Amino acid sequence: MAINWFPGHMVAAQKKAAEALADIDVVVEVLDARCPAASVNPKINAMREARQRPALKILNKVDLADPKITEQWLAFFNAQEGVRAIGLSCKKAGESNKVLPEAQKLAPHRDGPLKRLRVMMMGVPNVGKSTLVNALLQRRIANVGDEPAITKLIKRYDLPDGTWLFDTPGLMWPKIALATDGLLLAANHLVGVKSYIDEEVATYLAEILLARYPESLTARYGVDPTDMDGPDVIEAIAKRRGFRIKGGSADFEKAAVTLLLDYRNGALGKITVETPESRGVQLATLAAEIAAAEALAAAKAEALCTAELDRNGPKLSSPQ
Repeated sequence: MAINWFPGHMVAAQKKAAEALADIDVVVEVLDARCPAASVNPKINAMREARQRPALKILNKVDLADPKITEQWLAFFNAQEGVRAIGLSCKKAGESNKVLPEAQKLAPHRDGPLKRLRVMMMGVPNVGKSTLVNALLQRRIANVGDEPAITKLIKRYDLPDGTWLFDTPGLMWPKIALATDGLLLAANHLVGVKSYIDEEVATYLAEILLARYPESLTARYGVDPTDMDGPDVIEAIAKRRGFRIKGGSADFEKAAVTLLLDYRNGALGKITVETPESRGVQLATLAAEIAAAEALAAAKAEALCTAELDRNGPKLSSPQ
């Protein structure tokens, strides 16, 4: 099942954000360090590039991510034109102090009371934007919750150093091109819970863990992952935890939720569910699928055109 989640308020919020970018110096885009590319909103990239605005990409929740892969992602983003990337955990005291100096480097001409630095905080829902805003303000103003789409309006705050900070609602995009991105966003609790099925997302997560972090499954659940697939992992968790439904069968739903929660809160260890290399493979696969679909559509159109000409083409008159 393809996962898409685009609540109505995001349409208006996206339009207002695009307009506000005219008076912004730097876009601060907050990403989830466990799925950095999947949590990049292509609409945000398009909006800032249209205004030729640089971006500071914050890989948040690095305390939950694989540090070696985080370094790979930082190198990946820092190689992009007009982009700086740093990693932090905005819930940790003092971590937010890294943000404004890095943003200032992207707009060195905005460095005084008559030329205040103006930054806009952007990102998908539930990625930690509001927590970071509160840390920068050194007080709780932005609403924070463990559900996507808590912030719904664009708000401006004056930071202690004189910087103007614009906080935007979490923004999704109308159609997620890569089905795996939808699964990763759901696994990291970045889309609404009604947009996905827990068992489907947990099964995909289990397959990633089997491929990259099998030891985490053994340590947490006491299972031998050898020769297991995703559904096997969910069933094993249900059996180990005694999750049963009426009749004695394994409760897959409860086991799936357990796996997702353990992953999200770090009980499985420091895990990153995508790498720059895996991202490249997925994008290449998508490009090949699009090219194949376009070629098939062109062939069908040509066949229809040929058939139409055969039916309606000029007919030779018989000799007198």
